[in-house]
Amino acid sequence: MERRLLCFRNKQAAAETARSASGFSTLKTAHVMPNESRGQIGNSASVAGISRRICLLEHPKSQETLGQRAPSRSTINNHTLDTHDGHRHSTAAAAQPEPAMASSASLQRFLPPSPHAAAAASRRRSGRARPVQCQAVTTSSSPSPPAVSEERLERRVEQREGGYWVLKEKFRTGLNPQEKVKLEKEPMGLFMEDGIKELAKVPMEEIDANKLSKDDVDVRLKWLGLFHRRKHQYGRFMMRLKLPNGVTTSEQTRYLASVIDAYGENGCADVTTRQNWQIRGVTLPDVPAILDGLRAVGLTSLQSGMDNVRNPVGNPLAGIDPDEIVDTRPYTNLLSSYITKNSQGNPEFTNLQRCCDRPRKWNVCVVGTHDLYEHPHINDLAYMPAVKDGRFGFNLLVGGFISPKRWGEALPLDAWVPGDDILPVCGAILEAFRDLGNRGNRQKTRMMWLIDELGMEVFRSEVEKRMPNGVLDRAAPEDLIDKTWQRRDYLGVHPQKQEGLSYVGLHVPVGRVQASDMFDLARLADEYGSGELRLTVEQNIVLPNVRNERLDALLAEPLLQKLSPQPSLLLKGLVACTGNQFCGQAIIETKMRALNVTQEVEKRVSVPRPVRMHWTGCPNSCGQVQVADIGFMGCLTKDSSGKIVEAADIFVGGRVGSDSHLADVYKKSVPCDEIVPIVADLLVEKFGAVPREREEDEE
Repeated sequence: MERRLLCFRNKQAAAETARSASGFSTLKTAHVMPNESRGQIGNSASVAGISRRICLLEHPKSQETLGQRAPSRSTINNHTLDTHDGHRHSTAAAAQPEPAMASSASLQRFLPPSPHAAAAASRRRSGRARPVQCQAVTTSSSPSPPAVSEERLERRVEQREGGYWVLKEKFRTGLNPQEKVKLEKEPMGLFMEDGIKELAKVPMEEIDANKLSKDDVDVRLKWLGLFHRRKHQYGRFMMRLKLPNGVTTSEQTRYLASVIDAYGENGCADVTTRQNWQIRGVTLPDVPAILDGLRAVGLTSLQSGMDNVRNPVGNPLAGIDPDEIVDTRPYTNLLSSYITKNSQGNPEFTNLQRCCDRPRKWNVCVVGTHDLYEHPHINDLAYMPAVKDGRFGFNLLVGGFISPKRWGEALPLDAWVPGDDILPVCGAILEAFRDLGNRGNRQKTRMMWLIDELGMEVFRSEVEKRMPNGVLDRAAPEDLIDKTWQRRDYLGVHPQKQEGLSYVGLHVPVGRVQASDMFDLARLADEYGSGELRLTVEQNIVLPNVRNERLDALLAEPLLQKLSPQPSLLLKGLVACTGNQFCGQAIIETKMRALNVTQEVEKRVSVPRPVRMHWTGCPNSCGQVQVADIGFMGCLTKDSSGKIVEAADIFVGGRVGSDSHLADVYKKSVPCDEIVPIVADLLVEKFGAVPREREEDEE
């Protein structure tokens, strides 16, 4: 009965979407079927197909059908593709809406053909080769993987009652403390079995007196996206959301603003480096009500931290970019809903191993643009758009990561999946990682370590075994990314593919906003746009669907003095993690220091172009210093007098875009009060900066 009701509710919502009239009205949920920015959805039959796939994902026994490819009318180039111009419809939301999850098989048919994809087809027909992103092997027979013992390939986990996965008894030697915490009590039970409601009633003093409840607060709540700030804000939590593709609405933004506003000076919010919101100041007794409020506006914080799949990243300009290859929103929404089982909790993917105090996080992105705004090279799984045998799909990169002791770029898996069937391979890769990954050695935790141990071909074979039909196609010989493409700046005013509309990129200094800023952002989205906002991995915000005749009024809004569409060349590329103001793992303060150092450097030199500077408070590198032109990783050192002071290792040479490259260490353990002159000299030496004194003399 429950399943039939769920299907009925989803079909009702989908049918309502199909009946909606076109226009600019606020979306009720970021999980609605994304298409052209407010584009026509299609007929009821197509939507019914989407609803059926939603129901299948609700029940694991039905998930095998996901491996069966749905008929696709969606291909790129000279093949059939239904297109609809215009703007996406709004959807009516119930008081407690189920986050709608669409299938890419149904959604991709509504994506407009990309001019670059069409050009790529023309070049292929004329025999001119495109740059190759993935050095794929396309032979008809698969190479034999090198020998790895059967014992090593034995699944290390087993399923217990309730669908939870735990480590087998024989593999429990040498476990780190967090693995033991998971064995003692399933973290997802706090959500799936309503344990959070009882825990929220217990005073912190009583919680701390009991190891089990103390571990609930300090460890297991992270599976619900709640991080206790024991060290710096005892009794308060950071809450991290799931916001696939960084797409959110004015209603959602307003609700989050109301949450942090209630906490006064303890409340604030950050845009993260995964197109996501983190809100701060939350207290435990309020959590059940906040979770209900998130659900009411179509949001969730579930499975956003610890040993889980992090927020799926996509093109922040998806659906509005005239030069996009493919609209990534359907795919990121689909991945997020699959991984969290429509925000109800998916124990299949909540135990991706952990080592010591660092999580076995797993990052995924879907690339939709030549600009590579999605940073595929540092994701565990990256979907790279590619055409094979006339069908649109994705080549796969795997193993990209940044960790305290090692970082490396993602490598080709030599695999391709059709665009209408992206989920099975995601599940197969996650299962291989869950089943075979190491759970003891703190230095060998991310998926690339497993790939290194097994070898890429053995890892690929393990993924293929876990595919529903036991087959994983070899990669397309080339993807659709133009490696000569110059990465564009999305800050400022830019025309959309929809005639008469523009998007406006706003710079958020080091990603930090207050409640008042969020209330204003929600108002601007409603007054000038379509009630939608986009978050970016550089901690900025894009306001889409602004009518051109309203641009001058928008640019005159007081909020844009703070969140400027035209920041200075050094500020526009500035990124900073939370730092030790709130984060217990951070060694140094980052956000204010990043701003102060940048402002001081700007007094010394003038740069001819943007230079991306990233700050991270500790070696976990949440600030992604390795992708920056200049990066700063927090540490401690002794100054000239022998006093222990905050310092940073300086990285230089990271690149993003089609010629992506990770940075190398330039100088280690530089005291923070000595950084400004070093950075000024670096900018002159490597980035064409001019000392301001000389500039003034010449004038």
